[in-house]
Amino acid sequence: MKAILVAGTRPNFMKVAPLIQAIGEYNASSTEKQIVPILVHTGQHYDYEMSRVFFEDLELPEPDIYLGVGSGTHAEQTGKIMIEFEKVLFEEKPDLVVVVGDVNSTVAAALAAVKLCIPVAHVEAGLRSYDRTMPEEINRVLTDHCSQLLFCPTETAVGNLKNEGISDGVYLTGDVMVDALLSVKKASEKSDIVGRFGLESKQYLVTTIHRPSNTDDRVNLKNILDALSESGERVIFPVHPRTKRAIIECGINMRGETIKPIEPLGYIEFLKLMSHARKIVTDSGGIQKEAYILKVPCITLRERTEWIETVEDNWNILVGADKEKITEAIRVFEPASEQRDIFGNGRAATSICQIISQQAWGKEKA
Repeated sequence: MKAILVAGTRPNFMKVAPLIQAIGEYNASSTEKQIVPILVHTGQHYDYEMSRVFFEDLELPEPDIYLGVGSGTHAEQTGKIMIEFEKVLFEEKPDLVVVVGDVNSTVAAALAAVKLCIPVAHVEAGLRSYDRTMPEEINRVLTDHCSQLLFCPTETAVGNLKNEGISDGVYLTGDVMVDALLSVKKASEKSDIVGRFGLESKQYLVTTIHRPSNTDDRVNLKNILDALSESGERVIFPVHPRTKRAIIECGINMRGETIKPIEPLGYIEFLKLMSHARKIVTDSGGIQKEAYILKVPCITLRERTEWIETVEDNWNILVGADKEKITEAIRVFEPASEQRDIFGNGRAATSICQIISQQAWGKEKA
């Protein structure tokens, strides 16, 4: 069985890595029925050299195929990926296309495959923020409705699909991001990044800002940065390229020494930085979930989230770009309960691999 796995952004690499490992373990235990993985890197946000550190941290093999589509508008990027990926499908003739997450690479690859009647498996299916202004929400919905196999990270995700009339091919597997995090957590503790920046454990904040609703709106971006600057906390800020451009174009001055902007980090170093933070302030979906797993309170710079469980458990608070709400949350927000085991036990990729093999060779469903 030939399976193409598609990734295009840093979060995608973290989701694909456990799948590649699980396929390797499956093949090692099966002498006859093998899954042949083909890793396609679309180059949506990062060329391979820029993303190499993530491949090294996660022990990902080099991509078999690199499309190098680069940046552009949503339509340009999605169109380029579809055009280039369709060529790969004609050449490779895969039995299955596996897409992960909710980025443009995800929906583009799914659309290209389903139009050629090639089955699609969506890892991280069923997530909904119910905010159609988010491009990721559109990508999630379209990809789920294109897919024949839908691997859900949570019970909420399964319920979301059921509400949309999707029940066939739906599996609750847990979250592959838990697999990825647990696989490198021990290695991350060896990093000296906390000391290198002169920090003490639980005595600083980590922030990430990259969503267009925050970076492309000068008022929102200024509110967020002002709240962080005036918080009186040490704030470590790995700056996304889009955010860096926005800060320069808007002429925003990060006052004083409160905020320390740094270059984007590899996964292992960033994991260490997050795990020792007092709180995390972010507009990232994946980081909300990682904060929950790492038991670090999260302040989310959005009005809605696809990871509603983290809010319901009071480990995550939604503040949007409201300066007063951000300031208040930094000052007083604390979790009110213990985490639940809502994202699985770190064996999601193994479950997904087993289900794919059962589907491929006609065994009963798990």
